[in-house]
Amino acid sequence: MTTLPWIDSHCHLDAPEFDADRAAVLARARAAGVGQLVLPAVRARDFEPLAALAREHGLAYALGLHPLYLHEAAEDDLDRLAQALDGHRADPLLVAVGEIGLDHFVPADEPRFDRARQERFYLAQLRLARAHGLPVIVHVRRSADALLAGLNRIDVAGGIAHAFNGSEQQARRFAERGFRLGFGGAMTFERANRIRALAATLPDSVPVLETDSPDIPPWWLYAKAGERAAGAGQGRNEPAELPRIAATLAGLRGWSLAETAARTVANTLAALPRLAATLPAAARTSA
Repeated sequence: MTTLPWIDSHCHLDAPEFDADRAAVLARARAAGVGQLVLPAVRARDFEPLAALAREHGLAYALGLHPLYLHEAAEDDLDRLAQALDGHRADPLLVAVGEIGLDHFVPADEPRFDRARQERFYLAQLRLARAHGLPVIVHVRRSADALLAGLNRIDVAGGIAHAFNGSEQQARRFAERGFRLGFGGAMTFERANRIRALAATLPDSVPVLETDSPDIPPWWLYAKAGERAAGAGQGRNEPAELPRIAATLAGLRGWSLAETAARTVANTLAALPRLAATLPAAARTSA
């Protein structure tokens, strides 16, 4: 185990999949050396419960409206986000606006995932992030160019492109805008050639680690849809898997585990500067 605690830069610990054993999940993460988690919101109704969960355990959080949940959103949810960002402005555990973004993987003709509405909410949330001086955590699925176009219009204080799976050119354009790229369970699959190539070759200052728990499990937890539907936690990812995921990144880059921890923690703190105040002093100094 490394002496520097790992940071899971993207974990939905508030998800219902963790309702039965959330405390045990967090205990396993800490026992595995994961010293901090970043919990992004996905809906307005989650803002206050998520902030309370984060404060209870000393975890970092982000507030935002996820593109795949906008069919549940009311038009005034952007106002609710603005109010929440104002209300939590002084909370050191609030580190970003997120999870926001665009999803172009879902069918364009699916009414629940209206792309024009996604775009409108995305741009509005970029404006809120800029107004509050916060970085953003962006959801990117076949939407990198559209996300970058939004960032060209509305400049923000960098952030993280979560679960990145775009091209090398797109990755470098995000990096040029001060973004780090999140790598997690998908990177562990040997056939994930594009993701593994990016993880191996992008500049040292770009990769950050994430689990996206309970989603995107690594290969050793993967379960087919039918198995997941059967329940019993099959296929559920959790933050304790981060060090083993990190070992994949270390192998791809030729880093030691200690170097992987040091570099990815430093990159995460660069992407989310307020996060540094949530870490023990020794971890901040080591990073």
